[in-house]
This record gives sequence, structure tokens and C-alpha cells, in this order.
Amino acid sequence: MKLIESESASAISFSKRKKTLFQDAKKLATRNGDEVGVMLFSPGGKPFSYGYTSIKEIIDKFLKVKLEQRDHAEGKSVGFEAFEDLRKELQELNEKERRRILMYKIMHHYKRISI
Repeated sequence: MKLIESESASAISFSKRKKTLFQDAKKLATRNGDEVGVMLFSPGGKPFSYGYTSIKEIIDKFLKVKLEQRDHAEGKSVGFEAFEDLRKELQELNEKERRRILMYKIMHHYKRISI
């Protein structure tokens, strides 16, 4: 394997591989009854996630277990802190995306009314 240098080829490859990865995650979850969560960031920085049951529930469960483990050990691990930061960033990006979609719907609806 090697790095895809072309931005358009990279975006196409990401899209195809994301679809396959999410399909495989769904198969794993449905066949085995496992809880599966996948988080990806596109080359442009856009977040994508798949979760069975839901990505939020899986992250919350993961963090709860990690917090319990931390209570028994001394201090936070660097990996846990990085994961917690990513979770917060994903929440912020999802909130921004929801606001952007809402503004689009409001503006789109307003244009239809005024025409």
C-alpha cells in the first residue's frame, strides 16, 4: 500500500473504503450482536461515524469503562485523553453541521415562500 497523493483520487478512495468499512461494521454487529463504533475523518476534516447501537452510546460506554479503570490506576493515560478530546471535537462538529443544515432549511424555505 502507498499514500494516494492526488486529492480527487484520495477523496474517491475514502468514499469507497468508508462505505465498505461501515458495511463490514454493520455485518459484525448484526451477526455477532456486538456493539460496534467507527469514527472517520475525511481528508477534508469532515467527521463520519457508524454505531450499532449508536456511536454516542458506544463512546459513552467506552468512556465510562475507561473512567472506572482510571479510578483504579494512577492518572489518565495519554490515549484516553486524546480519545476524550476527539469525542468532544466530534460533538462540536456534529453540532455545527446540525446548525448549518438548519440554516440551509430555513433559508431554502424562505426562498420558496418569497418567490
